[in-house]
Amino acid sequence: MKQNWFFPNPQTTESHKLARTASLNLTAFVVALLFALPARGVSTSAASLPAGTVLYIRLTTPVSTATSKVHATVTARVVREVLAGNSVVIPLGTVLEGDIEKIAKSTDPDTPALLLLKFSKLELPQEKPVAISCHLSQVENARESVLADGSILGVKSSQMGSTYVNDALGKLEQSLPGLSSTIQGVQKKQVGAPAVDIVFPAGTDMQVALDQALPVEKTYAAAVPETLPGNLATAVHALLTGVPQRSETADGKPGDPLNLVIIGSQQQITNAFAQAGWIIPRPKQNQSILKTVQAVIQDQGYGAAPISNLYLFARPQDLAFEKVLDTFNMRHHLRLWRSTAKTPDGREIWIGAAVHDTGIDIHPGVVSHATDPNLDEERAKVGADLLDTSLVSAEALIIPPQPLTQGLTGTGGAWHTDGKLLVINLRTN
Repeated sequence: MKQNWFFPNPQTTESHKLARTASLNLTAFVVALLFALPARGVSTSAASLPAGTVLYIRLTTPVSTATSKVHATVTARVVREVLAGNSVVIPLGTVLEGDIEKIAKSTDPDTPALLLLKFSKLELPQEKPVAISCHLSQVENARESVLADGSILGVKSSQMGSTYVNDALGKLEQSLPGLSSTIQGVQKKQVGAPAVDIVFPAGTDMQVALDQALPVEKTYAAAVPETLPGNLATAVHALLTGVPQRSETADGKPGDPLNLVIIGSQQQITNAFAQAGWIIPRPKQNQSILKTVQAVIQDQGYGAAPISNLYLFARPQDLAFEKVLDTFNMRHHLRLWRSTAKTPDGREIWIGAAVHDTGIDIHPGVVSHATDPNLDEERAKVGADLLDTSLVSAEALIIPPQPLTQGLTGTGGAWHTDGKLLVINLRTN
């Protein structure tokens, strides 16, 4: 008669009991092993991104308090890899999706517009969407401010430069009625009415912070290697041995510290920055100066605003780029100088300085931009923006001889850095 393992015959022998026990133990072991094996493509040790982790994102949906609707879908994509330990767990291009939770338009000069975006879904490559709890923490280079809950608070028209100028011109018109048409023409053409709507086009850079820990399991390959081929590294180190550590002003005062090296032709560099959303500043001419004044008065961005010259190799920068949003006060900008050094295969090596303007610095004898003292963050911004174009083959941080780690700008502002330069090797095809 066939034995039943689960209802044994009372006459089961001791050897049968031992065999049954061994079989059950083996079954349990196999089941446990199957559960312990990681799914295909998933790391062997689950991790999580802690609350407070910042994700750098770029809007792919334009939003505006003038034209957008509450509950409309909003999307953005991740533009900096997110790491857990040394592994990439949120790669470039990962999509965030959410909606507009609140819109409030400005109703009077002292009531600013308000906009609340809420991202709630993260779409990792080739994975099912996962819920995410986060809030907006910053809009890069925005005249607007971000509240603790992620709401974006607009500007008050009563505090805008154009309002003050228009008020002054209105008083002038009253005292000089014969010039009324001329003054009104200046108001309309050069000053304009205060623009108080919150308007963020596609391409606006933002940061969101996690409100809750985000479990992550799958890891991804880095977008590019973080090391340079040996021959390139040798060429860069040889260049840095004989290059000053800082640029300088026309009168020989210390300028911005050098923190970038880019390998590629002028055309490759110009193309990469254009794809990354950076603009070439215009020369200081009447038209560009006038537009700069208008941007200051209207508290608006001017993406091609002129920049001052700094010098390296006894000449001003060969290339310059800047990136702005909606205010003249804040901008990312950098200068590049072509060096005489070349790679073993004949490509050009450029050296540069990247700085983030964060406001207007006014003190006796000086009216200039105030800068972010953390130079490493701006260096990372440049590297991330170029990496996002897919035109980079490698990026690596290198330490030059006798690195600088702190100092003062030409206008007295303090800065600090780890002293490394970011080397960006552009693709050759």
